[in-house]
Amino acid sequence: MSLLFLWTVVSDRLARWSITAPITFATAGILLSGQDRPVVPLDMDTHTFQRAIELVLAVMLFTDATEARDYARLKGPVGEGRLLGLALPASLVLATLAGALVFPGRSWWLLAVAALVVMPMDLAPMLTILRDERVPLRVRAALNVEGGFNDGLISPLFVFCVANLVSAEGDTFGDLLLNALKGAVYAVIVGSALGFLVFQAARRALAYGWAKPASLRMAGLALPFLTYAASVLVEGNGFVAAFVAGLWYANTASVIGGGSLDLVQDVSHLLALAAWYAFGALAAEAFADGIALQVLAYALLVLTVARFLPVTASLTATDFTRPERVAIGWLGPRGVTSIVFAVLAYTQLPKEEADFVVNVTAATVLLSVVLHGVSAEPVARWFARHPRPKERVPPPGE
Repeated sequence: MSLLFLWTVVSDRLARWSITAPITFATAGILLSGQDRPVVPLDMDTHTFQRAIELVLAVMLFTDATEARDYARLKGPVGEGRLLGLALPASLVLATLAGALVFPGRSWWLLAVAALVVMPMDLAPMLTILRDERVPLRVRAALNVEGGFNDGLISPLFVFCVANLVSAEGDTFGDLLLNALKGAVYAVIVGSALGFLVFQAARRALAYGWAKPASLRMAGLALPFLTYAASVLVEGNGFVAAFVAGLWYANTASVIGGGSLDLVQDVSHLLALAAWYAFGALAAEAFADGIALQVLAYALLVLTVARFLPVTASLTATDFTRPERVAIGWLGPRGVTSIVFAVLAYTQLPKEEADFVVNVTAATVLLSVVLHGVSAEPVARWFARHPRPKERVPPPGE
């Protein structure tokens, strides 16, 4: 709490020096919890910590789903179908093949887990790019929609691949696949049912004067926790359930009115800072003996080739200009999603496999913070020098 308070009172001053919240909290994690004798011990092997980090991801998936819908009324396509249906699977395949090239002899399941951890893009470390009007709106929309949906699509695959690595004898591939499918189906049912019930309850509460919009904001905060718990209770995928509930709650938020998402977004941001702190502790442990060149090479490949080629190729023959395709392909920062997946892998995989995933994730995220942080401003300046007619989001009812 002291760290959070200190950061809030100097955040604007630090921002002038390009010191963001992720950098601040990751550094604090390294200094306070990443030493041989930590000032603040952080035991990541406990069941309580694992559940806590799972709830962080559930809330993030929920808010991502609600925020991505903000661009639904943008006139014209933003390439979301191609980015999620073509570029994302191709990127995962390329990242897995890159792992096989750089780390020969590793299990394909382990390489798949690593790819699923390091490939989801997350704009949390670069939120300023979403607010920078120098960057075309449809570029920002494409990035925001991709960032909002890719982790929701990847999470069940991540759970499935981890299960194949830690499965007990007697669990066949077919058994694990069937369990994964059942978990996804149960999650969709739970997320849809609770999301629909909350939507109906909020609408009726407002219509009959039972509650005011300010009170109903609590529903947005309670829903991801409730959905996750209910889905896990019936052996469903809690992450998918939270994501589906977020899609439903986007409709609820439009009924409640302005500011209905503020509370859950603030809590999500707070939980993300906690994840960055845990990442700092993990990174300190991962690189206690230095960073291997293989790990750096893999991180560079997944940040460039594995993302850039599929994204730019998938957007070919669309209305996006070549500079816009290049910008979308390049601006794929890694952040909290990768961190949470890495922590989950750390708590569930055997030590050798867990250390491998943590090492490549730490290198990828740290390299992403540097490369994307440095290049965001030049990209915005380029678009400012080569402006196009501004797109607009039509007001409701138009």
